[in-house]
Amino acid sequence: MNTLNNIIEIEFFQLGKYSLTVGILATVLIIIIFTKLALWILRKILFRNKNIKKYEEGNLHSLFQIIKYVVWIITILIILDTLGLELNVLFAGSAALLVGIGLGLQSTFKDFISGIILLFEGSIKVGDILEIDNDVVKIKKISMRTSVAINRDDIITILPNSLITTNKVINWSHQTKKTRFRINIGVAYGSDVDLVVSILKESAAEYLNDKNASTINVKFLDFGSSSLNFVLLFYSKDIFRIETIKSEIRKVINRKFIKSKIIIPYPQIDLHVK
Repeated sequence: MNTLNNIIEIEFFQLGKYSLTVGILATVLIIIIFTKLALWILRKILFRNKNIKKYEEGNLHSLFQIIKYVVWIITILIILDTLGLELNVLFAGSAALLVGIGLGLQSTFKDFISGIILLFEGSIKVGDILEIDNDVVKIKKISMRTSVAINRDDIITILPNSLITTNKVINWSHQTKKTRFRINIGVAYGSDVDLVVSILKESAAEYLNDKNASTINVKFLDFGSSSLNFVLLFYSKDIFRIETIKSEIRKVINRKFIKSKIIIPYPQIDLHVK
């Protein structure tokens, strides 16, 4: 027992009345390990149900992030107290330094505040599909300063949280029903308009395997400079990979146009020479 006490009281260094011993370092290490273990157990408890719905999973991620940051703040305060540091003296002595750091890190603090807003407000959650800066991304993780997202090219993007809270953002995941999308197409003058409309509807219904074609609509938009312009309107739940779906529908349209001898024209200009 005396040997253990002697080991615990071994000093690493001493500065005035303050001394750092093996016992203090061991206590700090135990506090950190206990905190990590407690957070790991909490995460397992929150996500133990594999059948949770998508929006519920996003809420749980936000809740866990908030709890994690609060727990670590409390842990850091306990560690500082364990080390024997007087917080009042520490804050008072570093006030001028903190002001200088604050002025230099305004954008970083802005991102931190935005992160807190995202986590507490819950308007954007993990798993949501966003359209921001003309790019469509799926949120994979929301942290205090940045959010991690993946775009349609499977490229990981790091987004500053202030970019999400201060810019115009479309959250496709807030749709309660299928979302309507469009494909624009032009055909040569002289084409059978009714046949074009019929082919466009059939093409979408064929790929989407939609027997109820009433949800698919085609509009004759305008007489263009080189073509008759149409728009194909259809609904889909697969928002994130919608460009792939559009591509496949275009393939079907092109195949049916070739079979029906309907021409998709290129821009043409008539030049009259006197």
